[in-house]
Amino acid sequence: MNIHSTAIISKEAEIHPEAKVGPYSIVKGRVKIGAGTIVEDHVTVGCETGEVIIGEENHIWPGAVVGGPPQDLKYKGEHVSLVMGDRNVVREFVTLNCGTQGGGGVTRIGSDCLFMAYVHVGHDCKIGNRVVVANTVAFAGHVEVEDFVTIGGIGGITQFCKVGKFAYIGGNSSINKDILPFSMAAGIFATVRGTNKIGMERAGFSKEDIQAVHGSIRTIIKGHRTKDEAISEITEKWGQSEPVQYLLDFYKNSKKGIPK
Repeated sequence: MNIHSTAIISKEAEIHPEAKVGPYSIVKGRVKIGAGTIVEDHVTVGCETGEVIIGEENHIWPGAVVGGPPQDLKYKGEHVSLVMGDRNVVREFVTLNCGTQGGGGVTRIGSDCLFMAYVHVGHDCKIGNRVVVANTVAFAGHVEVEDFVTIGGIGGITQFCKVGKFAYIGGNSSINKDILPFSMAAGIFATVRGTNKIGMERAGFSKEDIQAVHGSIRTIIKGHRTKDEAISEITEKWGQSEPVQYLLDFYKNSKKGIPK
């Protein structure tokens, strides 16, 4: 086990022998750190009232606070947690908060994500796999971000918003509604501007599926169709496409609404 002599480690912590904890880092409370994970210097992991589970081969950079208590006035020290997958990169001064009882008690981070410096992930958020978040983006509580999402820097996402998979959000954007899968959104407040065709191409989607998704997104955001009219038209034209079916399910079940 590679733990620096100046690190302070809780007696309740379980740190894999192949993990590393650097100088002046603090591991508080019930914390599990998997094999190959590197905790650099001056990092704080965990809190006295919470539980933090960190998978394998993550890299946590100086100044980060992983698994701190939720920033919620209703929080009174209940047992809450943060669960992180594998191979994530958490850069300088990122803050990842535990959940709250009212939100299920758990904040979840997937695998293969990149959180650039000063990103904040609030309580009860659910972040998927291969999500890239640029500098100084703040997620309020209860935000859900699906897989393969890219978010530009200097932005914010309000409570209970959901961002669909393969979405691309431009920098300096503020999100207050749900963002469609496969779409591109930007602005204050952000609106859907088009289809993330390049992201879909890089992910290996067929030209037919990309065109079907593009047509579906335009049907939703252009013109004056009602929601039911848009769903009916999309189903008739492109309903056989699997990505379109995913898009329609997201659209039908959106609680915050879609920005146009």
